[in-house]
Amino acid sequence: MKSGKMLLGLISGAAAGAALGLLFAPKKGADTRKAISDSSNEAIQGTKGKFNEFSDSLSHKVDTLKNKTKASLTNAEKKVNEAKAEIHDMKKS
Repeated sequence: MKSGKMLLGLISGAAAGAALGLLFAPKKGADTRKAISDSSNEAIQGTKGKFNEFSDSLSHKVDTLKNKTKASLTNAEKKVNEAKAEIHDMKKS
């Protein structure tokens, strides 16, 4: 847990330092605000992309699991029907 908190602290400190550096940079306010806005939009788009990749991957895994489950159930049903047929044949003899 300590390393996780330390990493979070380092990332937070780096983000705060970057934000303060942008705010106190010798650029016009409009340029700085545009740079912040552009960076935010890029971060949002990147996050959306990662989420979509994760969602697609998860959906694919769920579909694969469904198909495997259906195949297993079909195989089990086949075995049950074979067992019923054998029992029926045994009763006849």
